[in-house]
Amino acid sequence: MDARSGAGGGSGAGTGAGRGSLRGLVRACHPEPTVAVTVLVTALAAASGRGVGGCALVVAAVLSGQASVGWCNDVVDVARDRAAGRTDKPLVAGAPRPRDAAVAARVALAVCVAASLACGPAAGAAHLAGVAAAWAYNLGVKRTAWSWLPYAVGFGLLPAFVTLGLPGHPGPPGWAVAAAALLGVGAHVTNVLPDIDADLAAGVRGLPQRLGCRRSRLLAPVPLLAAAVALVLGPPGPVGRTGWAALAVTGMLALATVRSAGGDARSRLPFLTTLAMAATSVALLLLNGGALA
Repeated sequence: MDARSGAGGGSGAGTGAGRGSLRGLVRACHPEPTVAVTVLVTALAAASGRGVGGCALVVAAVLSGQASVGWCNDVVDVARDRAAGRTDKPLVAGAPRPRDAAVAARVALAVCVAASLACGPAAGAAHLAGVAAAWAYNLGVKRTAWSWLPYAVGFGLLPAFVTLGLPGHPGPPGWAVAAAALLGVGAHVTNVLPDIDADLAAGVRGLPQRLGCRRSRLLAPVPLLAAAVALVLGPPGPVGRTGWAALAVTGMLALATVRSAGGDARSRLPFLTTLAMAATSVALLLLNGGALA
């Protein structure tokens, strides 16, 4: 009876450990931004005229690509996260093991390559260049003054991925590429804002960290406001009420961010206002999805 009880307990523990490892693997891929970027690009593809099959390929390509980037990020940072006591990180907590996350990153990258190229050679090349930029960020660029560049490249190529997969493979309009690249730069600075001090202590010296909290707070709204301007004034035709309203909201949020930059360094207001600016630009990008092709 003891042997059977022990075997049963081991099996239950193994099952529990397996489930915990699977949950940890999902958490380690950074599911929130992974899903957000996948939904954004898929919605943009649908708005530009992609059919169901084309949108399904977009989902497969972007979801696997973003997951590979997330797993790569946590594997590369595991030693630093352990030293910092980041027990909220799944790899630091031990589920999954870094080796398993590294394998998952490679498998996801292989799926991304296949799904991206299935969208067409030109579209696939555009998307894979963006994923390569994100991997380059994880592997060392984030510690340099060029930390913003992978975000600009990765986001800027998303409209190209969408349009080059359409019949006739049209190139994306310049305003869409510029707006997406600026949105990427703004997303980079906004994402780093809450963690600048911790990053500096860990030796991460990207552009926002080199500028410091106050100057980064002043910088964050600039590319986001520029992205909104490009999205409102760039597409052909007159600017409608929605465009002007979005531009006014973005301008007021930018002003609020700048005015709060000299306040309490622990305040989350600059982070929240720039996040709202980014959301406004994303909404504008989706509204203009039909003008991409």
